[in-house]
Amino acid sequence: MGFWNNAGPAFGGLFGLLVFFGYLTLLVMIIADLFRDPKISGWGKAVWLVFLVFVPVLTGLVYLIARGRAMAAREHERDDRGREYVDDYGATSQYNPNDEILKAQGLLRDGAISQAEYDRIQQASMSE
Repeated sequence: MGFWNNAGPAFGGLFGLLVFFGYLTLLVMIIADLFRDPKISGWGKAVWLVFLVFVPVLTGLVYLIARGRAMAAREHERDDRGREYVDDYGATSQYNPNDEILKAQGLLRDGAISQAEYDRIQQASMSE
């Protein structure tokens, strides 16, 4: 009987920790989204932060209800930009040497650069 008397508070404490860390994660996500959104002015961000500090649970719920859909759209857009370039090994990067070579080919075709410059750009792109 001693185990069951101690198990209830232990599981209650673990559940409380789970809820606390979940809320903390949500709060960090809200603050990150708030600062990533270019549509909100500096004063608007300051007001949201003041309310998040003094009335955190209610403000978090209001933010999710009022701006949750736009928050999800910004996150999806950010994920899509992160997956923009994937190399053969599955790693992502913002620099794609193939794009540089294609741009150089266009410049060479238009006569804006010489063949020697194109060869230099192609060699530099392949070495990176």
